[in-house]
Amino acid sequence: MNATIDFATADDLEPMADLLAELFTLESDFQPERHKQLAGLRLILDNPAIGRLFVVRVDDSVAGMANALFTVSTAEGRRVILLEDVIVKAARRGSGLGRKLVEHILAWAAANGLPRVTLLADKDNAPALAFYKRLGFEYSAMRVLRKTM
Repeated sequence: MNATIDFATADDLEPMADLLAELFTLESDFQPERHKQLAGLRLILDNPAIGRLFVVRVDDSVAGMANALFTVSTAEGRRVILLEDVIVKAARRGSGLGRKLVEHILAWAAANGLPRVTLLADKDNAPALAFYKRLGFEYSAMRVLRKTM
């Protein structure tokens, strides 16, 4: 298996939208809406100040993705990362691609002086929660609240 991890390109947006559809069927808070996912991906791709899209390719085909969004932490006094949409195709899960992808993003964040990576995971997704714990993520005392407009 020849796997590479890199920044996404415009050619990757359609397969990334496919991955988001798969992800959003696993998460109770979201429903797949392809036009919205493509718009969001395009917004990030076209505006690198917002964040970066990462893909893992196996034999030149997109097999996984994640996005690293920038925000400013007043606690840290600088930019930090919100890691979102980490997903590997179902057929490729368990092969270590997800670990490689997240470790790549963590190394990239550290190399770019970003002191913290925060993520959200569905509270009922035990495999994802265990995966992130194995990668060194810790539970926060903070609770997520949301208001949809």
